Amino acid sequence: MGSFNRIKKFLVISCLIFEFGHGYYLPGSFPHKYDVGDQLSVKVNSLTSIDTEIPYGYYSLPFCKPPDGIKDSAENLGELLMGDRIENSPYRFKMFKNETEIVMCTTNPISHDEYQTLKERIDEMYQVNVNLDNLPAIRYMQRDGFYVRWTGYPVGIKVQDAYYLFNHLKFTVLVHKYEHDNVVSVVGTGDGELITPTNETMGDGYMVVGFEVVPCSVNHDQALLKNITPYGTYPAKIKCDPVSVGMMLKENEPVSFTYEVSFVKSDIKWPSRWDAYLKMEGAKVHWFSILNSLMVVTFLAGIVLVIFLRTIRRDLARYEELDREAQAQMNEELSGWKLVVADVFRPPENSQLLCVMVADGCRILAMAIVTIFFAALGFMSPAARGTLITGMLMFYVFLGVVAGYVAVWLWKTLAAGEPRGWFSVSWRVACFFPGISFLILTILNSLLWGSGSTGAIPFTTFLVLILMWFCISVPLTLIGGLVATKGRYMEYPVRTNQIPREVPPQRFPSWVLVLGAGTLPFGTLFIELFFIMSSIWLGRVYYVFGFLFIVLILLVTVCAEVSLVLTYMHLCVEDWRWWWKSFFASGSVSLYVFLYSINYLVFDLKTLSGPVSAMLYLGYSLFMVTAMLLATGAVGFLTSFFFVHRLFSSVKID
Repeated sequence: MGSFNRIKKFLVISCLIFEFGHGYYLPGSFPHKYDVGDQLSVKVNSLTSIDTEIPYGYYSLPFCKPPDGIKDSAENLGELLMGDRIENSPYRFKMFKNETEIVMCTTNPISHDEYQTLKERIDEMYQVNVNLDNLPAIRYMQRDGFYVRWTGYPVGIKVQDAYYLFNHLKFTVLVHKYEHDNVVSVVGTGDGELITPTNETMGDGYMVVGFEVVPCSVNHDQALLKNITPYGTYPAKIKCDPVSVGMMLKENEPVSFTYEVSFVKSDIKWPSRWDAYLKMEGAKVHWFSILNSLMVVTFLAGIVLVIFLRTIRRDLARYEELDREAQAQMNEELSGWKLVVADVFRPPENSQLLCVMVADGCRILAMAIVTIFFAALGFMSPAARGTLITGMLMFYVFLGVVAGYVAVWLWKTLAAGEPRGWFSVSWRVACFFPGISFLILTILNSLLWGSGSTGAIPFTTFLVLILMWFCISVPLTLIGGLVATKGRYMEYPVRTNQIPREVPPQRFPSWVLVLGAGTLPFGTLFIELFFIMSSIWLGRVYYVFGFLFIVLILLVTVCAEVSLVLTYMHLCVEDWRWWWKSFFASGSVSLYVFLYSINYLVFDLKTLSGPVSAMLYLGYSLFMVTAMLLATGAVGFLTSFFFVHRLFSSVKID
């Protein structure tokens, strides 16, 4: 019976793979069949603006409200952290029922405060976001002979000194015939759902494959609206012309909202319905970025190869050929890395902080690799809002066991096998980066709270994050540290003298070389960084996680090579203080990322207005840079550590 169930599951999965291979399938989203006349649920999301980056609730403006009251949709943790607030709307659509001149409501006379708020939202170019069947409304504009895609539509527009409100919406719903042969259905409810391909005969129906909107500003005749109830028909023809305006915003005057909806059959199949949103632009630029990174990797790999094959092998061969007397005489004459053999493993200053930063860097890097890998496979698609942030948070929390293990393992190695103080190290790892994150998050959240923005994390969500930190992340980190105390550590191949060797004066400050080394890793990612920044701050959808995964692997490779080369150069000039320098040699890429963020703010986000918006941008940039410093620094340090250990393990010393 067990074998039959396994074969059955295998056949189901095989069918799913075969079916999904015909189109771009987004895991986690399934087609919904609507029969003709079925009610469609139209929802609204937060108002957003690329000028302020501060989201506000849809009903913070005097829009029409649903007759049965405002209801929040269930939102995951990622949606709450991103500032999404999805609510029901007053729009009523029925499948394949075209309607025109539908009157939703006439508001109360616009008060002074509402008038000022509307003017501010129009000046700040806020967009209204409407969703149907999980598809955001998309708007097409013709500019310089090209069609430009936007999600959502503006609240209004300013013409000269007058403000006009978009109070009439023309919706177009693209539908496709429900195809039984290549659609996956969901059988069952709740947690007991089973996904199976279906071929059974079902009633005719349609799937929503597109959702478009054209906003118009129409000055309705209030006299004609007196006796019309909500969802009644406006008695005159409404001409929706997107290039003309008519509804001027005035104090103490009501505003009437109307809409029309038409259903159009489309050849777009359900697996391809997100293509309009995810249409990749600049594919050649992404490939150029990867080729550029490969050139840097190849260049540095050549240098590393020269170091290993020519310099180190030659030196080791000379060591092995000499007898002890000749070797003693040679030690007096030699210079370079061979003379720091008794100091190269001398514990660095602030060694506990180094263990903490390296361990947290390993944790962040592992989280990034796992998250981007699953996103590249499609498991964290834009169709499932908030899953990317939720996944990153969950992976970070549960990878606490890795951070605890690495920190105590390194601490135990530095202490020559003595695990004393492991609890303190584990506790600091559990609180270091999360503490920095919560400090930045609290400051930014207070700014958003003061602005009345939906981007502010709700108090209950804040409590959930704190509970995840102290009830899951901290215990897992301590468990990882405890396991490391029982495990093996890396023994040093040479002894360390009690008196440290004096470091010869250098021609150039070594830290200048360390900081300059970050330019090479930055060169591998700056092109992809532009697309990521545009996705975060300009509202563009980023989904080319396959490219991003390749760039991440190349970045790790370059960081490892840069740190190895810099460490070898420091040892050659008899500078045995390589520990922190190896960390910052690769970690200095974060400095250039931060400088690039400032450049992006000045030249690409020129319209960003207000000190709160600037502080939000700088705060999130600082958070991103700190995470990158720890992750890339950990790569560089561990590479140098294993390199140095291997190098001096090959030297015969009395």
